[in-house]
Amino acid sequence: MMNRDNPVWLITGCSTGFGRELAKLVLERGWRAVVTARDASKVKDIAEAHGDRALVLPLDVTNRKQIADVVAQARQRFGRIDALVNNAGYGYLAAIEEGEDDEVRAMFETNVFGLVDITKAVLPIMREQHSGLIVNVSSIGGITSFAATGYYHATKYAVEGLSESLATEVKPLGIDVLIVEPGPFRTNWAGPSIKQSATEIDDYAATAGERRKQTEARSGKQAGDPVRAAQAIIDTALSDNPPLRLLLGKTALELARKKLDFMRGDFDAWEATTVGADFPA
Repeated sequence: MMNRDNPVWLITGCSTGFGRELAKLVLERGWRAVVTARDASKVKDIAEAHGDRALVLPLDVTNRKQIADVVAQARQRFGRIDALVNNAGYGYLAAIEEGEDDEVRAMFETNVFGLVDITKAVLPIMREQHSGLIVNVSSIGGITSFAATGYYHATKYAVEGLSESLATEVKPLGIDVLIVEPGPFRTNWAGPSIKQSATEIDDYAATAGERRKQTEARSGKQAGDPVRAAQAIIDTALSDNPPLRLLLGKTALELARKKLDFMRGDFDAWEATTVGADFPA
């Protein structure tokens, strides 16, 4: 569980979106925050009015030396880390066949391995404290999948599986894990932050191609409010019994329930074939 007595939050990816709004709310509550972004100049304004309670540092989560420096400086300044928010990440639009190897691997480095590396750097501190909260920002795209975002889904499904195992391992040590699964929100995800493959294959125009267009057209018009999402994360962090998964936004809830129904339909329809694969009792 997170210490609630003036907790220290370490948040990645604070230049825009959820990370930025969460850092602002944490500091406005009078708590302490390590506010990070690849370009630290983009987050200095968040910290300006909060004096020693805010520590602004550059952090590219794919750079292990920077991770080590950030964790060391956080501990030196505040003596502890109560909540780690793994928010840094981005999307990539491409049909599976269109995907460019270097771009796909780079996204995995940020969305999966960067998250793993900073989590492993913070866990010894939380184990020593016998308390802590690790917030892994996944996506509704960590539960259900669409055309054109297959590689992004693959990173988020990885985060989901990793987080489930981590939660089981650290719960007895006093550490909670929260997987946050936003639907469409008015962040830069579908706008300036998104990457796309240069390759576009005509045969995928009606599926992946159409989804690319829809994603761009919806940018800035999504129903989700990043400020309310950040508040929801704080409210959940303060809960006596936080869930493993927190869906954010009505669309996320609808899509998650639809996926559950779809899976249950397949499982039930094929039950005899499934059970028949065992040795006879």
